[in-house]
Formats: sequence, C-alpha cells, structure tokens
Amino acid sequence: MTGETSQPPMAWRYCGNQIKLWRTQAGISRDELGKEAGYEYESVKSMEQGRRKPTLRLLEVADEMCSARGLLLAAQDYLKPEKFPLRTHGFMAAEAEAIVISSYQPLLIPGLLQTEETMRALFDTHWPPMNDETLEERVAARLARQSLLSKQTRAFSFVIGEAALRNRLDHAEAHKRQLLHILAVGQQRNVTIQAMEAEGAHPGLNGSMVLLETAEHEHLAYVEGQEAGALYADPETVSAVTQRHALIARRALGPKESVHFIRALAEEI
Repeated sequence: MTGETSQPPMAWRYCGNQIKLWRTQAGISRDELGKEAGYEYESVKSMEQGRRKPTLRLLEVADEMCSARGLLLAAQDYLKPEKFPLRTHGFMAAEAEAIVISSYQPLLIPGLLQTEETMRALFDTHWPPMNDETLEERVAARLARQSLLSKQTRAFSFVIGEAALRNRLDHAEAHKRQLLHILAVGQQRNVTIQAMEAEGAHPGLNGSMVLLETAEHEHLAYVEGQEAGALYADPETVSAVTQRHALIARRALGPKESVHFIRALAEEI
C-alpha cells in the first residue's frame, strides 16, 4: 500500500465518457450540447473528461438529444458526493475492520472524537469550498464512523496535542462542549485518551499518524498530508511509525492526568 494522490472519482470519469460516446454516436457536437444545456464548450468538455462532475441538467439534455431513453439519466444515482476524500478510502476500509486503533493528532481533534459542531467548523473552512451537498454527506459519514467506538471488543487510544485541545474552531461554548465530549468518550473502558503538552522537541512535531491492527493481527500505519494519504503495510515502515508513536505516548500525560488537564481547559472557558 502506497501513497495516493487525489483524482476525480471514477464515477465522474465513467459518466462523462458515456455522455461523450452517446453524443458522438448521435452526431451531436459539444457546442450543440452545451448550447442546449446552457453550458460553455469547455464546461461540457470538463464534464465529459471527468474533471468536473456531470450535472443533472447536462444528463437530462444529453439523454433527450441522444435518445438514450433514460440510460444516461440513470447515472445521477452514481454521482452523489463521496463520503470521504478519495485519498482516505483505503484507510477508512481498514479502520472499519480494525480491532485496535491508536491515533496521534497534534493539531486537530481526531474525527472519531469530534462533535458535529467541530466537524462543521472544519468543513466550512475547506478550500476550495465544498458544495452544500458534499458538506452534508461528509458530516453524516464522519458521524456514522463514530459508531465504531461502541464496539466494546475494539480498543482505541488517542494522543491529542495541546494545540488541538486549546484551538477554538467555533465559539467558546461549542469548544467547551467538544472538550466535555472527549472526556465523556474517554470514560468508555475500551477508550484511552492522553493529552500531549506543547513543550520540547519530539517526533510528533512532524505530523499525525494512526496505527491499526486487523482481526488477523496485521499491522498497518496511516499518515496523511493536505493532498495525499498513505496506508502502509510493509513491516519496515510500520515499525518506524510504531516506534514514533510509542515515544509520543510516553511523553504525553497519563490518562488520569489528561482528564484533569482537559477538564481544566474546559473550566477556563
């Protein structure tokens, strides 16, 4: 498993290609299709090449002009927003099956611990901006992921950086609710939460990481940047990430100290 760069969803590319094939077979030019649908030539080209999601309007017009009898229009069911960014699909599949998840996040509250208010504050600042449909789909998907925490036979450990715990993404009361939510989840017997105070140099300054153990006891490591994510299974890389995570966890406050630390931050608000 290696790094993965972001590409347009396969559904966009396949649907766009179908529009092109039907249009060509019907002897209709891009200019003609665009004029009828109310789009410029380049917009139609982008949708046919899958660089832009084909719109319902283009599907409707192309279906009628090409006499597709509903075959093109049926593609709209496959063009709904992706629940997760493409670069994270491998990780999401592995996370759903993992029996042990160990996370370190220096700057953000881990997704499994976020309140809906925190999610929306983060998605609202996504750039380029998301459309409303995609934003709602991402919020719903992240909330659904949190059902993993209720599976008591799975173990979760979270090391959260002080910067993430202090940074108010929304108004003060929303941040206080976020901190109290972390404390509430941390009371579950299958969840361990540690706070990492912001002082001194340590391996965690290089970014976040997640370690996964599958039911077959395969060990995986996931690291993510702004535009790419990588899920590793090779022993050498997994060992290196595991060693870093162990050093970070040793430097972090213990679970009981972390409760006092997080509660104190909440009481300051």
